[in-house]
This record gives sequence, C-alpha cells and structure tokens, in this order.
Amino acid sequence: MKKVLIITYYWPPSGGAGVQRWLKFAKYLPENGWQPIIYTPSNPENPIEDHSLVKEVPDEAIILKQPIWEPYEWYKRFVGKKGEKINTGFLSEKKEPGMMEKLSVWVRGNFFIPDARKFWIKPSVKYLAQYLKENPVDAIVSTGPPHSMHMIAMKVGRKVNIPWLADFRDPWTNIDYYSDLKLSRWADNKHHALEKAVVQNCNELVVVGKQMKEEFEELRNSSIEVITNGYDESDFSEDNIVLDEKFSIVHIGTIAPNRNPKVLWSALGELVKDNDELKNDLEIRLIGKVDQSVFKSIDEAGLTNCLNRVGYVSHSEVFGELRKSQILLLAINDTPNAKGILTGKFFEYLAAKRPVLAVGPEDGEVARILKETGAGEVAGFSDLNQMKSSVLSLYDRYKKRNLAVTSKGTESYSRRILTKDLVTILNRTTVTREHKTNE
Repeated sequence: MKKVLIITYYWPPSGGAGVQRWLKFAKYLPENGWQPIIYTPSNPENPIEDHSLVKEVPDEAIILKQPIWEPYEWYKRFVGKKGEKINTGFLSEKKEPGMMEKLSVWVRGNFFIPDARKFWIKPSVKYLAQYLKENPVDAIVSTGPPHSMHMIAMKVGRKVNIPWLADFRDPWTNIDYYSDLKLSRWADNKHHALEKAVVQNCNELVVVGKQMKEEFEELRNSSIEVITNGYDESDFSEDNIVLDEKFSIVHIGTIAPNRNPKVLWSALGELVKDNDELKNDLEIRLIGKVDQSVFKSIDEAGLTNCLNRVGYVSHSEVFGELRKSQILLLAINDTPNAKGILTGKFFEYLAAKRPVLAVGPEDGEVARILKETGAGEVAGFSDLNQMKSSVLSLYDRYKKRNLAVTSKGTESYSRRILTKDLVTILNRTTVTREHKTNE
C-alpha cells in the first residue's frame, strides 16, 4: 500500500466544515491502495469540537501530532474574550466588533503572514524532514486554509524530494474577507508572493471549484484539477424520516455577516404581513453559529416569532435535520468571488433530497448545479420579487404536500467517487516520479 502524508490543521475532534474534506478522503483512501498519515497539531484552537467525527478515522491511518503555539491567548486578553472560542472569518455571535477587535484584525493580517499558525512552520519542517527520512512516503498533501500548511509542505518537499499536492479548500488572496484584513502594501505583496510560490512549486494543484481554477491559472502554467466537496452516503441512514409539520426553512452551518440573506428576510417579512396562514406555518430554523447581524435583520423584518435558534449540532445529527426539513436554505457570501463559492454543506443538501432555496448569483456554480440536478432554485442577492415568487411557489407545494425532489446526477459528488478522482492524481504523480528516477 502506498503512503501519503496529509498536513492539515483541522482534524477530529475538531468540528465544522474545515475538517470534513480530508477526513472523508482519508476514510476512503485505504480501499484505493493508499494509507493516510495525518500530521496535525496536538493542541489546536478549535472553534468547534465534534467527537462524533473520531469514529470516521480509518483504522489504517497513522496520526502524527506535534504541539503548536498560536497567539490566540494574547488575542483573547487583548480584546477581553479570555476563555472564549475564536470564530473563523469575522463572525460575532454577541455584539458588534469593538475597536480592540478591529485593531487585532489589522495586526493579524499584517504581521501573522500567511496566518496565525505561522509559528508552527519551522518546528514542523524540522520534525517532518526527520520523520520522512526514517519513514518514507510516496506523496505529501497540504490542505488550506490555514495556508501555513502549504508553507510546511513546500519547505519539507524541498528537503526530502517527495511529490507534493496542494489542496485549496478556499482561496488565498481572493477569499471573501481578504479586504477586511486592512493590509499594508508590504503585507499584501507578501501574501501574494507566498501564494504564488505555493501555486507554482507544488507538483499538483487541486481546488474545489471552476472559478478558483480560473483564478489560479493566472499564476500557474501546469495543470490544475478540480475536485469538489461532496457527501458521504454512509452518513444518511435508511430510517424513515418524519417531515417537519411547519413550513420550515432551515439553514445548517455558519452564517457570517456577508452571508446574511437579507433579501429572504425582507421577502418573508412582506409576505407574512398579508398572509396569516403563512405566518402561522413558517419556521425559520438556524442550526450552527450565526452572526448577531442576522438576528437583527430577522427582527427588523418582523420575523422573530418565527425564528428557532439552534446551536451547533454534531455532524452525526446533521443528516436527520437535513432530511426532515421542508426547505433547505443555502446562503452564499455576497462577495466578489460569489459565483465560484461551493460550500461543503451544499452537496449534503443535494443528498438529502429536500428542495434547496439558494440566495446568490443566478449565473454562479451553485445555480448551475441546481439546474443540472433539479434540486432547487436561486434568487439573486437583491431580487426581492424573485425571492417572493420562489417562497410562494414552495409554500404552495408545501400545502399540497408536494415538496419532494428527485435530484439527478448527484452521484458524482459522492465522497467515495471523489476519493477515486484524488487517487488518480496521486497515482499519476508517483508514476511520474518513478519515471524520472529511472531516467
């Protein structure tokens, strides 16, 4: 069995979206002839913990853990959040960010480059270079963000001459919050230089969507592969599910400020004013971490009485929530890169076979896949009339008990199938290496 070293910051018991992609790849690698060796911090700053994910780790996996020092304790004291978990992005569940938090964002962007895990790069390179000399592998994988993982792989790869695959779950300098970092010209140039070095020096580059591929093509002459996120069939039980009695519009996952679907709240607010039956039937269920600005928008639309706030639920519980919901809400970030955003949960939405109502670009990748699969529809960020029309159409189908969807063509997004695509790339890389060695 071939061996692949996977450098990842997020690993169980870490929860949330960041862990899913490579946990699932690792799960299905052994049946495709590859043994995963995971390198991850022993003491990471996990925004969410989900111990139910530990059972997903395959028996064949070797887990290597080394301690990491991160500046988060300093940050928590600085902004008065000692003992609290640090959310990803710019999500604030309790209040508007204060001056000290805004200052800390500037410090993070300008001094911790590429990110706050930069202090793990040097000790990791030293540890892994020695480990790989004694325990050789056939390939190295790094997955980011955080992009410090790519820096570790690049430096280790140079020392041990092992093929390296860089996987981008999200963009680097094109990520939606990049402009919010308030970077100096020097820091901006540094971020771009490091990004270019990673993109140009990795043997294989894998991204999660077509738009990200097009963006990176400006930096790289070699091939770029697209492997989307997906769903795992084994997560969905065969148990009979009883649908919600209410007309439930359900969002699962994080809603940051730039993901707040204001047009939906406005549309619902207007509709319930003239329709008491809809008002009584409606339930807005938000599962996961939600920015306080979202609750403010819901309240301003007069929908607070329809709101059901649910905190984080374990990954094993998510699928029951997906399958019993009447409508699954997909809120896409209202940012310049919105057309290319494909969140991980989108594919689990598809597998749940419940109607998807997306808020985002009507010519983006989500819209394309929804059209191809027949799994739902999209309303633009500011298209109030389209949103009202979509909601009324779905509500009419709900009243007629006709909200089932028969999605087609979703099989290609199976985690098992996607892992086969990954293995094809890994095998190609190692064959190329063996050919060059023989020369």
